[in-house]
Amino acid sequence: MDELVSIIMPSYNTANYIAASIQSVLDQTYQNWELLLVDDCSTDDTDAVVAPFLSDARIRYLKNDRNSGAAISRNRALREAKGRWIAFLDSDDLWYPTKLEAQLRFMQEHGYHFSYTNYEEINEAGAQTGVLVSGPKRITRTGIYNFCWPGCLTVMYDAEAIGLIQIADIRKNNDYAMWLKVCQKADCYLLDTCLAQYRRGRTGSISSHHIAAMVSWHYKLFRNAENKSPMIALTLTARNLFWGLYKKVRYVKR
Repeated sequence: MDELVSIIMPSYNTANYIAASIQSVLDQTYQNWELLLVDDCSTDDTDAVVAPFLSDARIRYLKNDRNSGAAISRNRALREAKGRWIAFLDSDDLWYPTKLEAQLRFMQEHGYHFSYTNYEEINEAGAQTGVLVSGPKRITRTGIYNFCWPGCLTVMYDAEAIGLIQIADIRKNNDYAMWLKVCQKADCYLLDTCLAQYRRGRTGSISSHHIAAMVSWHYKLFRNAENKSPMIALTLTARNLFWGLYKKVRYVKR
């Protein structure tokens, strides 16, 4: 339990939330981590909010030369990462203090290379909504094509076993594109404990968009990032719709 964890955090115009996200990393009971924060040309006060945290040598603040999207930002952070273990936290989400310690122990004790946890939803103001999201105990390569089960803020994988992951330059669903690649190397296992808080409904976040837009993004993911034929991309998109409904019934508790 002394190996370095690299935490990937892309940011864009989240000055109102990023301090709390960073603080949730600082509050971790497991302290051997580095935070790679990649700002994508924010136009708000992100720089000023982040500045006081940079006295901690574990926090590295990288800035893109031009607005490029979360995929490019995550790719850059992954290339810079020094840790064996890779974790993800968006700049408006939060971790519980035991998140890294519990998940790392879970993976090491079972010999897992890829895992995720439950999370709860909070609203834009940070209040709990009473929604808890879980998922399958084990996600295989086929299972990840069915649906993007892991919440990005809950994922951890073993870079020593998986290798460097770099994804296509797509503006949406880039976290899903990443799990599709990781699941080629290892199945994903659920730590059935709530260890994170996902901020739903923030203006500009994916959860605030209409279902038609999300269907379009899924098709582009399979067609462009995964290089599937139009027919296969349509089939996979339809499967995602089915399993998305199943998730709401089976794994989302209110």
